[in-house]
Amino acid sequence: MDFSDTPEEAAFRAELRQWIADRQPFAALPDGDDERMARLTEFQRAMYDGGWAAVSFPEEYGGRGLGPVYEAIVLDELGSAGLPSAWHYGYIARVILLYGTEEQRHRFLTPAFRGDERWCQGFSEPDAGSDLASLTTRAELVGDDYVVNGQKVWTSEAHWADWCLLLARSEADAPNHQAMSCFLVPMTTPGLTVRPFRQMTGSLEFAEVFFDDVHIPTANRVGAAGDGWRIAMSTVSFERGPADVGFLADLRRSLQSLTTAAADGAARGAIRTDGDLRARLARSTVDVEVLRAHILRTLSRRAKGQGSEVEVSVDKLLMVRTEQALAHTAMDVLGAGPLVGDRPDELHQYLWSRAASVYGGSQEIQRTIVATRLLGLPR
Repeated sequence: MDFSDTPEEAAFRAELRQWIADRQPFAALPDGDDERMARLTEFQRAMYDGGWAAVSFPEEYGGRGLGPVYEAIVLDELGSAGLPSAWHYGYIARVILLYGTEEQRHRFLTPAFRGDERWCQGFSEPDAGSDLASLTTRAELVGDDYVVNGQKVWTSEAHWADWCLLLARSEADAPNHQAMSCFLVPMTTPGLTVRPFRQMTGSLEFAEVFFDDVHIPTANRVGAAGDGWRIAMSTVSFERGPADVGFLADLRRSLQSLTTAAADGAARGAIRTDGDLRARLARSTVDVEVLRAHILRTLSRRAKGQGSEVEVSVDKLLMVRTEQALAHTAMDVLGAGPLVGDRPDELHQYLWSRAASVYGGSQEIQRTIVATRLLGLPR
């Protein structure tokens, strides 16, 4: 494919660059979790008000009705300018757009795009991670409500979220893959308890979520009863795509920061820049560019209706390799600085990158999907 911008895309990019330039310099994000989340929410609202959030979603739901490639342009420019992608739950909006009712789309999409309402994903459980079909959280239909009991874990940003996309077992007599349904659950519902826990990064990003006789109206079910597995697989396919969760912008921002730090440190003689480290920094630059080009190809295929949920496993594998190699290179280039507190963001990014091999489906699962369902290899 031709990776150069069309005249329309070039005009869009130029307009976005001017919007970004008018807001520079962008102050560094705060270190505190709550303060950082508040700043990201503020930036998300500015993005929406400027017309740069959810640009590929239909206009009637708060988007601009543009093609999927325009999402990549937004992430490309944000990352190059050192700005955050703001929201990482855009993939949940995709699910609501695909499977939600008209009422659900109009109710939930625009508030999510503006940052007025934040979301989390209630899938993983203590005994149901990679084997998601074995989950035990139950949703029993009682009158006009589902009554939910169970526990979720590794729920990102649950304690800041207003809503949860919940996967629960609702069809008692059905086989595993026809037994689940998806629900939209307010996090303030009585009986719902959130317990955040601190990670080795120092962040409180993850949380446990407990459901004790939580009542959910049937109107808050997404799709048909028993259709949860299909919806969940669509959800994780979007979650694995770096364009749908904003990771491309984050990686470009990290690369830009590291390149600048390496150049400044080398000029002052404060950072070791031997041939091996320069080569690895160049390799990370190539990796980010390859990922960007691959995302453009994926989004172009999506625009033509040619993409598949299987192909995003390739995106996830490329993203993990790029993120972990870049974080490792940053630690080697910057030396002891991150370890003694001079550059806490770099240490956080390195520690966080270790999780990339697991979240959204482990590396082993992605390789199996690519081997058996994309390449047609035997099990």
